[in-house]
Amino acid sequence: MAADTTQSPSTASEAAASQRNTAAAMAEEERQSGFFVLRKVAPYLWPANMPWVRRRVLLAMIALFVSKLISVATPLFYRDAVDALAGEGVPMVALGAIGLTIAYGMARLMTVGFQQLRDAIFARVGQRALRMLALETFEHIHRLSMRYHITRKTGGLSRIIERGVKGVEFLLRFLLFNIGPLILELLMIGAILTILFDWSYLLVVAVTIGLYVWFTFSITEWRVRQRRQMNEADTDANQKAIDSLLNYETVKYFGAEAREADRYDSAMAGYEDAAIKTSLSLAFLNFGQSLIITAGLVGVMVMAAIGVQNGTLTVGDFVMVNAYMVQITVPLNFLGTVYREIRQALVDMGQMFGLLEQPAEITDKPDAPDLKVSGGQVTLENVHFGYDPERMILKGISLEAKPGETVAIVGSTGSGKSTIGRLLFRFYDVDSGALKIDGQDVRDVTQLSLHQAIGVVPQDTVLFNDTIGYNIAYGKDGATQSEIEAAAKDAQIHDFIKSLPDGYNTTVGERGLKLSGGEKQRVGIARTLLKNPPILLLDEATSALDSETESDIQDALMRAGEGRTVLTIAHRLSTIADADRIVVLEKGEIVEQGRHEALLAKDGRYAQLWHRQQAEDAT
Repeated sequence: MAADTTQSPSTASEAAASQRNTAAAMAEEERQSGFFVLRKVAPYLWPANMPWVRRRVLLAMIALFVSKLISVATPLFYRDAVDALAGEGVPMVALGAIGLTIAYGMARLMTVGFQQLRDAIFARVGQRALRMLALETFEHIHRLSMRYHITRKTGGLSRIIERGVKGVEFLLRFLLFNIGPLILELLMIGAILTILFDWSYLLVVAVTIGLYVWFTFSITEWRVRQRRQMNEADTDANQKAIDSLLNYETVKYFGAEAREADRYDSAMAGYEDAAIKTSLSLAFLNFGQSLIITAGLVGVMVMAAIGVQNGTLTVGDFVMVNAYMVQITVPLNFLGTVYREIRQALVDMGQMFGLLEQPAEITDKPDAPDLKVSGGQVTLENVHFGYDPERMILKGISLEAKPGETVAIVGSTGSGKSTIGRLLFRFYDVDSGALKIDGQDVRDVTQLSLHQAIGVVPQDTVLFNDTIGYNIAYGKDGATQSEIEAAAKDAQIHDFIKSLPDGYNTTVGERGLKLSGGEKQRVGIARTLLKNPPILLLDEATSALDSETESDIQDALMRAGEGRTVLTIAHRLSTIADADRIVVLEKGEIVEQGRHEALLAKDGRYAQLWHRQQAEDAT
């Protein structure tokens, strides 16, 4: 009897989830690898369309090679100067001891000079690469969907970017001009030791370097895992700090200062433990490196000392061997530090490049045209949508807002009112059906032109921590002061602004906290009026205000909607009683629509909501 190999749905979903987790882990491991990061950085250092960058890189490499050539030749002058002082014959005796000493000093100075020339030539290349990479990351994050942003914490995201950019800067400074030059220098010194002495010196040096590199790499890989744990703890602590500061008022409302401090301290305690482990492992690494380097140095010096005693080497040779070993050990010790920092920088950069690898959920179609608004008619055709495929929010919505018409969308919480606004602005794409403006599917036009055609006044207007003038001017790039003031007058906030000591130069504070709710809302309306869009979306724009302020704002909103197609998502029904049409949603479906009086006469769902709110207002 054949065995039944059919998987149950739950087993199949578990297997699919396991495969996704494995793929995600493999992708993360690739991002943490050095080859992945180097492949990403390389185009910024050698751009095909910028010859001046390539020329600077080549000139910097030439300066680097010359500096290392002089650096390797410097101990030869040192040897000959010592032998001249000791009275032994040398090939360059014509220069004399003083001349050789001066030549030695000049060689050291030229080494430093060419190194600084290299840095000066490469500075513009490195800073340009850093700026372009930071800009690309910043732009990419703005392209990511709302779904991505609402699942990530701003504090952690900013920390990843900050560490990643710093990692790129470090990589550009040290990888090109320390690791490669060090290898070149070691090869040159190894060749000189073999030619001037014998292979045994090269063998000792090679074994020392081999042991040093093996020990450094092995311990550093162990420390990288500790570094990741420390980064995770650091990110967690930073997230908690940013969240707490952004919600300063909420913390105060609930007297939760001590609770927030405990949360932050608990996160910092995890960082403290990880940082202590990192410091202890660093001490172990440094001691091990010193032990290997010292053993190699002593070994070579003992061999040279024996050669001087046997008469096969001069005192100058002994000094030169010492100079070369010092010349090797100093950069080797630096190699350990550089490798550790580069490896750690690769971890930090891997996270940032992981952000760049994150695909944008909402993208323009190839060669998508701009939206052409002829009247501003908004049409939803049998729209289905859910944030989660297993929980649909909109279930076949069809409605139309004609040019210049005000359509209000009402319903209980969770009925899908705000979702329609997000779909209109294309924060998400519909699962099925279509959303059109003047007959054009919003998925077929560019997002920029779509966003330019729609003005949004949200329930909670968030302002930049800048001046009132800057926040209003944000609605139109390059707006003049007269245009800003005209928009403020239309939003009925100009007189208030002029009464302030600094007028339009008054700063509003973090997220506009220095202004009241009504003042912030008027600034938001002025900003939208300055944008002058043909379509206006009011997403519960007055629900958070008191009755008197709401009445004033409502007047401003009515003036703002003149001559525009207006979609009003409302919670308070009194604010939309004058709408041309009211659409009532319930559980993602349209249950009623019509004018206010007709819906009340129908005595259906709208009438229930209206009478309930009237009763609440009366109490």
